Amino acid sequence: MAITKTDFINFTRCHRYVSLEELKKNRLDANITYQEYKEQEKQEKLEELLFSMIEVGEDGTEIDKTEIINKQLEAMMPYYKLVEEESGKISSKTFGGTSIYAEKTKDQMSFDFSKNGIHYLCYVDIFNETEDAINIIEVKATTSKKYLDLMGSMKRGGEKFPIFTRKNNIYYLKGDIDYPLEQEMSLETYEKQKEKLLDRFHLGKYIHDLAVQRYFIEGEMKESQNSFAKPIHYYLAVLNQYYIFDGTYENNRPVYHPDENNEELITFFQMDSLTKEYQKWIDLERVSLENSLFQSEIKKVPLGIYCGYKTQNCCKFFKPVCGKIIPEKNSSLSYVNNGFGFVKEDGTRIKGLDLINEGYIDLLDVPEEWITKKNHQIQRDCYEFHTQYINKEKISAALKTIQYPIYHLDFETFPCPVPRFRGEWPYIQSPFEFSLHIEKEPGICDKQKDNVIFLAETTQDEREEMIQLMLKYMDPEKGTLFAQNVPFEKGRIKEMAKIFPQYKEPLMKLYERGYDLLWLVNNNKELYKSLGFENEDLETFNFYDEHLSGSFSIKKTLPVFSDLSYKDLVVKNGTEAIVEYANYDKMSKEELALKKEALRIYCQQDTWAMVEILNALRKLVTTEKV
Repeated sequence: MAITKTDFINFTRCHRYVSLEELKKNRLDANITYQEYKEQEKQEKLEELLFSMIEVGEDGTEIDKTEIINKQLEAMMPYYKLVEEESGKISSKTFGGTSIYAEKTKDQMSFDFSKNGIHYLCYVDIFNETEDAINIIEVKATTSKKYLDLMGSMKRGGEKFPIFTRKNNIYYLKGDIDYPLEQEMSLETYEKQKEKLLDRFHLGKYIHDLAVQRYFIEGEMKESQNSFAKPIHYYLAVLNQYYIFDGTYENNRPVYHPDENNEELITFFQMDSLTKEYQKWIDLERVSLENSLFQSEIKKVPLGIYCGYKTQNCCKFFKPVCGKIIPEKNSSLSYVNNGFGFVKEDGTRIKGLDLINEGYIDLLDVPEEWITKKNHQIQRDCYEFHTQYINKEKISAALKTIQYPIYHLDFETFPCPVPRFRGEWPYIQSPFEFSLHIEKEPGICDKQKDNVIFLAETTQDEREEMIQLMLKYMDPEKGTLFAQNVPFEKGRIKEMAKIFPQYKEPLMKLYERGYDLLWLVNNNKELYKSLGFENEDLETFNFYDEHLSGSFSIKKTLPVFSDLSYKDLVVKNGTEAIVEYANYDKMSKEELALKKEALRIYCQQDTWAMVEILNALRKLVTTEKV
């Protein structure tokens, strides 16, 4: 085998990763077939999709609607192939010259070199050559948003400007080109924002990836003592957050013309200076990697940022090996909203995985004198004494603010990398199903009779039919739009109002009627302040049970309030729903009918779960236990 780019990135996470892989050292200088390389690359692309299929709610909270498993993500790979193809086409248009890219895999450019008995190898997604330059372009299934959100201003509260600027569909760091940067922000502010791109485990992940590729390319040049006669530039090709698809199809395939604002589906970020800055660290990573490769023992490594704990970039060895010491429930990491950790007796702060490294494993291992927040004390007491915390006054007051009928609503959505339908943009959460339970009066709702389900019959555009059915049963003039994590449902309604302006008025009236189940169970400071609560009440949970283990997700709250379970369902979660919908066209007529029924049952369960939890909360304010 050889050390590929993907290997290099994984093996340099920490010293232990290499040992756990049990590499055969006598094969480190061997060749690797193109097919073997592509299998590794496929896993890397799946991981990119993992990162990008996360919805950020309107309140800024992350809502993971996918619970991704790599095997299931294979259903998304055809869409990723479209990203690669379009990146190749648009690179030729943007840069000119000639491009070798994914469409021509057999001709894909590769670079390799050997050092200290180890063979290093990478292939290039897009190799573009013009009269003046060589352009190395790495395609990533992410959007431009994360980079364009890096902004600075001249003063606190002043107008903010991005640290990148665009010319001819290419973004450049303003500090790398002739640009009046200091008219928009101080150099200190600019550097602070730019620094975030040099963190390989967070925002700098894909830039580090491209920088490793640069290291391999330059490694070949040094080894061969040859170099290109033209300068080499390094780019990321990503999906353009501003692109709006016009819905054009030819031969059942989308045609991604520039949109009405002349935006392309793919845009490019030049990363010359950043990839150059990474080189010194990558060389140190290589030295460390080589040392690790030739050590036989599996060293224990402290848990840290490189583990990717609770991120989609989590190391595959974390749960089964390195992090298995962490209890699945009520660990020291289960204290809610505890990003800043705890202050120790000596005044130092301890947080995150350092708690585990220093032996604070269980929730009760954290010394009680470190507990300064009321919510943390509530969690601790409920766990230690097996009790429930209930603020009946707050729950009761909030229940009285709900207007009837209640529309318990849940969408199932398809977070496709490329837009599929008119008016969509990359990674829009495109609804293909909803379940609606209508509760006319408190507790008056029948699971079957008061339920409405829409499920797309095909993978074609059926959004307007969905809207029409929603508005047939949901009165925009009265009642309450009710959901768990209502920003997600509200976000979909707002998007449909934008795409279908003929329905904007009633849809936005529904949008304004949003109410979150979590406001009853967890908290909503503004709501309770308006109801006359003050001081500590505004900061604390309404309800807590040790089985929540620091989470108010519906999969944690439902078992506390109900015997309803998903374990016997054919479709058990949002990921499986995505996959079944994506695979419609691959199923026989009989299988498709069975899967559609499974999708209906699953989505119906999501809204019925909210009905049951709400009923349990009503009973809770008059009884001691659920």
